[in-house]
Amino acid sequence: MSEPVKPGQRAPRSGQYEEVGPRGGRTGHEVTISKGERVPPTRQPGGGFTMVDPTKNKSGRG
Repeated sequence: MSEPVKPGQRAPRSGQYEEVGPRGGRTGHEVTISKGERVPPTRQPGGGFTMVDPTKNKSGRG
């Protein structure tokens, strides 16, 4: 698994991202983020987002 994207950073690829807790645990909360958009705040301090489903079109490729 890759390093989580932290809130405020720009998303490297478009797709579905799942929120992970501060220790890497899955939360079940997913958001759709487009490439270059800033990642939203997490519900718990110290968390981040990991890619679970990249977009299936060419515009989302990095």
